[in-house]
Amino acid sequence: MIFLALGLLYACTTKVSKPAGDLHLNGTWQLISGTEISGGIKTVTDYTKKQQMIKIINDTHFAFLKHNLVTNKDSTNHFDAGGGTFTLNGNQYTEHLDYYANKNIEGNTFTFTVSIKNDTLIQQGIEKLKSGGAEKTIYEKYIRLK
Repeated sequence: MIFLALGLLYACTTKVSKPAGDLHLNGTWQLISGTEISGGIKTVTDYTKKQQMIKIINDTHFAFLKHNLVTNKDSTNHFDAGGGTFTLNGNQYTEHLDYYANKNIEGNTFTFTVSIKNDTLIQQGIEKLKSGGAEKTIYEKYIRLK
């Protein structure tokens, strides 16, 4: 009986690692298109031509890497990266940006609605900086890399 009680106590206090929610976000995702609306101006970007971005998600963290494909192969090539922790509650995906190339944006939290159909991830929502800076609506489409 004592072993049963200890086993139950242990089970209740031990954090069990599990996949990132029912949506199975874990993996590497390549951004193929993005739409931003800021100040009433809509910008659509095809991420299969002049630039490339991937997002990597594990059980607790995310990271993204983006670079231009059509630039010099030296230090003038623009490279962008960031990451941090995230939470997933149903289809509400919240990124806590702990690391970013631009230190002024670190510490922000962004909440998106996500959905997955086959190997396509759709992420949409409003990015608003807590410092009162730019606010933009985004719609991003990713495909899962194998």
